[in-house]
Amino acid sequence: MATKKKAAKKSAKKAGRKMAARRPAKKKSGAKRKPNPAFMKPMTPSSALAAVVGPIAQARTEITKKLWGYIKRNKLQDAINKRMINADEKLREIFGGKRQVSMFEMTKLVSKHLK
Repeated sequence: MATKKKAAKKSAKKAGRKMAARRPAKKKSGAKRKPNPAFMKPMTPSSALAAVVGPIAQARTEITKKLWGYIKRNKLQDAINKRMINADEKLREIFGGKRQVSMFEMTKLVSKHLK
């Protein structure tokens, strides 16, 4: 009988420790996150990039949206690995002659075409 009481006490202590270790969730404020001003600064695309997204100076985020629109419209995403983009003639010029790039590498290559 005494061993059952000791076991119950131990499990109660463990449960108490677990509850104490948990921190209450932080309250979320109603304010939205502010966008980074560096991403919102209008950038002028190079002539190769302008052939895909247009010649008007735009924010980096807008250029990326238009580039993804072009990729999806022309079905240039790899069918098996959706992270890879198959370049057509216009994109190959932007991607430095590569036939296929990952979507993470794409942003790095596109940034070279922005002023």
